[in-house]
Amino acid sequence: MTTGVRRRMGVEERRQQLIGVALELFSQRSPDDVSIDEIAAAAGISRPLVYHYFPGKLSLYEAALRRAADELAQLFVEPREGPLGARLLRVMGRFFTFVDEHGPGFSALMRGGPAHGSSRTNAMIDEVRHAAYRQILAHLDVEEPPPARLELVVRSWVSLAESTALLWLEGRRIPRAELELQLVHDFAALAAVSAAYDAEMAGVLVRILAGEPADGPFGELVARLAALAPGAS
Repeated sequence: MTTGVRRRMGVEERRQQLIGVALELFSQRSPDDVSIDEIAAAAGISRPLVYHYFPGKLSLYEAALRRAADELAQLFVEPREGPLGARLLRVMGRFFTFVDEHGPGFSALMRGGPAHGSSRTNAMIDEVRHAAYRQILAHLDVEEPPPARLELVVRSWVSLAESTALLWLEGRRIPRAELELQLVHDFAALAAVSAAYDAEMAGVLVRILAGEPADGPFGELVARLAALAPGAS
């Protein structure tokens, strides 16, 4: 028979618990709509005790976003093995799983946080975007600084993935799997258009496509485009 005695947490353990509780609540509703009282109740402690570990809601919010941003950046880490299209598709699968599970919190993070957000939260957002950008360059075996057009392609694609996820959250009107594949196709399309204007980008595109199987994501894009104009040579 248990005694019901609650185990006393250390300072860092309690801080991490509060961050986890806040993240869970932020995944269900906008951070602006979550009160310190709710966080305290969910953690099983008093409101004053929350302020013992965090001076205010903003500091707790920033700590929660720091953890979410770190998790989000890690989603773009993928072994540099196999065709690029398959790698990007796996990345998009993990990305949309995160978006699906942390909808309101993801929206708050990418839109700059709550009304009382800070420059630190905006810096976290930029860190996530830059981490994703660097990971894609690594998949392309390109060191920084990359060619100007390649940088434009990769940064544009990262922004497109972000904005697509935010729009999808508003109603989830398009099946998630279709959007994940479409975003991989978008990357190929952006690279192809850039390659039409620049010999260096053309070389990058040829190198990418050389390792792509006909039944992979990029091969599927070629087949879909060919089906739109069956008479084209």
